[in-house]
Amino acid sequence: MAMRNAAVAAAGQWTDPDDGIRYPSGEVHAWERGRNETVCGLSLSRSRLGRFPHVSWADVQPESGRHAEEVRDVCRRCRAALGARRDDRGWTRTNPRP
Repeated sequence: MAMRNAAVAAAGQWTDPDDGIRYPSGEVHAWERGRNETVCGLSLSRSRLGRFPHVSWADVQPESGRHAEEVRDVCRRCRAALGARRDDRGWTRTNPRP
């Protein structure tokens, strides 16, 4: 199931003091609008995840830095379902062994 415009469901929220809009914090999951579960299969109500339909999945990725200020963890299963590649690592080897 390929989704182009997934929204965000998160374990917590924070409010931007400048504009008063709430943003996700803590652990974030991808969520398709109109469904009651995340892309990885977690129930929103049982997992007590808050919905953020105004925040796109791309905005909470640590690489983007847009609304990812308070995000601690991105669900690996949701990230893989939306097209993250296995070889996209957050590190590089600087001094390989001989």
